[in-house]
Amino acid sequence: MQSAIVSNRLFLGIVAFSVSFGLSLVPNWDYTKAFVTGIITLIATYSAAFCVDRRRKSYEMFVLSSLRKRIKELEGLKSRIAREISQIEEHRLALYNDFQKLQTQVTECRNQRDSIHRELSTFAGQKKQLENEINALKTEIHNLDKNKAEVNTSFSTLTSEKRRLELNCNVYRSEINQLQTQILELQEEKAEIENNVTLLGRLKPQIEEKIYELRMQVQNLELEISQKNQLLLSTTNNREDIESNLSDFQTQIIEQQAELNRLQGQILLLQQERDLLQSHVWDLLQQIETLNPEILPDKIHEDTQENLPEVFPFEELIEPITFVDIASNTSEELPEEWMHFFQILPDYEIAVLKAILEQENSRDTIKQIAEANITMPNLLIDAINDKADDTLGELIIDPRAENPEIYHEHIINVKKMLALYQNYPSQP
Repeated sequence: MQSAIVSNRLFLGIVAFSVSFGLSLVPNWDYTKAFVTGIITLIATYSAAFCVDRRRKSYEMFVLSSLRKRIKELEGLKSRIAREISQIEEHRLALYNDFQKLQTQVTECRNQRDSIHRELSTFAGQKKQLENEINALKTEIHNLDKNKAEVNTSFSTLTSEKRRLELNCNVYRSEINQLQTQILELQEEKAEIENNVTLLGRLKPQIEEKIYELRMQVQNLELEISQKNQLLLSTTNNREDIESNLSDFQTQIIEQQAELNRLQGQILLLQQERDLLQSHVWDLLQQIETLNPEILPDKIHEDTQENLPEVFPFEELIEPITFVDIASNTSEELPEEWMHFFQILPDYEIAVLKAILEQENSRDTIKQIAEANITMPNLLIDAINDKADDTLGELIIDPRAENPEIYHEHIINVKKMLALYQNYPSQP
């Protein structure tokens, strides 16, 4: 019996630890946390089993004490009956002695003999009745002993069955609660994944087409640079012949060099933007593959190219940025790197910074801006942080916060930048 109890407790501990470890490992895949949760569940299970055993033992002792009291009462009744039987036997012996004396006096007491015979007959009937009652009491005592054994066996089976049913009930309840929470989490993740897939499908063909257009524009710019270089060489070769117009050509050369530098800066910005978009597309594809591996990237590419329009405003990223007057007027208030950061931000990204700075709950506003520009809120925030990292060397928006926030040390410069944007709203 003891070995069976030990084996049952060991099996209970193994089942509780394995179920808790598996269920806590599924959402996060954190083995340390899952192991600690399994240990805690194992300790709680053994504590519950110990409390149940204590209560079962106390109840058994209570039943045994009641049965012992009943047995003592029956034994007292038996002793009383035995005393009464002995008294009856003594009375019968006394009567028998009297009967012997009366037989000696038969001749003298004929009339008394009849009465004595009648009394003897009544006493004999009483004796038989008492003997029958004694036999009935003996059979009742025997039946009580049998009932006691049966009650003990049924009590042990009922307590074991009750304990097993209670454990199964608690385990099933916990499993049902965990499954319900997992179902809700999976439904939310499914909805979010579907939204991301649709947005990615809408963005991917547009991004590829804009990258192709950027490449063509880069090629055109390179051709223009080569033509201008050839023109510069021709002007240098003919320098001796046109010394009279040297000042005019020098000014033209300076302007062309400035235009060349500006074009090269635009090329670098376009290349950085192209690399950033390619990295975002690749990250989104990897997220879709990890979250739903049944959807193949080629299938997503084919479906999204057939179904989605071309409405991503990449033309804003291609036009040159010329804010010489603004920079000259605000160089004392806004640092140079912040001025450069302000010049490379389009209108909708400045609107995102304004919403984060002025609104307590800016999620809805950022979502509306992202939908208007066919993108996602996280991509907008990542794009602003990437540009800030390239120009300022650090991030300005906290990507880990549930509600986007600007870091405290950058709030003053962002306010200056927004004030500058309000004074000169013609941002590219």
